[in-house]
Amino acid sequence: MAGASFSDRLVACIGALAGIALTGFVCSHLPLAPHQIPVLVAPLGASAVLVFAVPASPLAQPWAVVGGNTISALVGVGIAASIPNVPLAAGLAVGGAILVMSLLRCLHPPGGAAALTAVIGGAQITEMGYAFAFMPVALNSLLLVALGWAFHRVSRHSYPHRAADAPAVSTRIEIADIDKALAELGETFDVSREDLDSLIRAAERHADARRSIGHRAGRSQPAANDRLAPPEKAA
Repeated sequence: MAGASFSDRLVACIGALAGIALTGFVCSHLPLAPHQIPVLVAPLGASAVLVFAVPASPLAQPWAVVGGNTISALVGVGIAASIPNVPLAAGLAVGGAILVMSLLRCLHPPGGAAALTAVIGGAQITEMGYAFAFMPVALNSLLLVALGWAFHRVSRHSYPHRAADAPAVSTRIEIADIDKALAELGETFDVSREDLDSLIRAAERHADARRSIGHRAGRSQPAANDRLAPPEKAA
């Protein structure tokens, strides 16, 4: 958690506590939720970690949370209904969920757990069929995102996240350069290109300020020869 202070970590804990507890409370009091339907699904705990601890992550954005969990659950239910071999179905559900989430730009790690739950959740989940993806998975996800939005308004974090305006500094780096650098590294990073651009520009601004202070301090110091030279005798 680069850039996170202890208070940020404490705020994340409080947010997750409130988010999960309130989601469970609301879902348990809905008239359309019969007793045989789970009030909460386990993947929501992982979603809460992302929404409240790293709200700037692309994996924690509203579409990623709601779309990733719901679509993955649909994939899992479909796989479970078509393939009786549980270990094979479990692997295909998680792999298929990753593929679909990637294509729909809603990659969300807890979605893999939602897909897996649809396969190994037991008879109660199996009997629900595709309804499982909407109640409780989609409803849980929607409530968590709404509570995350409200919580981050109070904690003053950007959610849904928008990259901060890049400070005006003289730089030769452009977004296209960042894209090329990412392609060259061949790795996937959990940060948006816009945030990378803002971070680089902010770092350049601080570097310019540091160099400027150092330059001014250097000019204010007398030269070594001047300090060591004896005073001139009066004529």
